[in-house]
Amino acid sequence: MPAVIGYYTLSNASVRPAELPPATVKRLPRYPTLPATLVGRLAVDARHRNQRYGRLLLLDALRRSLGNEIASMAVLVDAKDEAARRFYLHHDFTPLQDQPNRLFLPMASIAALFSS
Repeated sequence: MPAVIGYYTLSNASVRPAELPPATVKRLPRYPTLPATLVGRLAVDARHRNQRYGRLLLLDALRRSLGNEIASMAVLVDAKDEAARRFYLHHDFTPLQDQPNRLFLPMASIAALFSS
């Protein structure tokens, strides 16, 4: 039986415009909440850490989020600790205004990532 090296989940979520940076909100429709995709529980087995599997899983999650038929303006993540937060910051995620461990990456940025 093959071993599980890592995993993640995707689910629908929402974010209030007040939680986003003002420059981001200016380009969005004025709704009380905005649709997003939440990457949950992204994890890599301890025996396989520092081998870039986390990056590969994140890229797969972003690609699937972009191709999803359900509208979403961004991908959200919840960093469980400072190391996870640094990982997401390194991959261009931005913290929400009042929740430094909840970060987002706009779909436009994700689309640009996969356009080349």
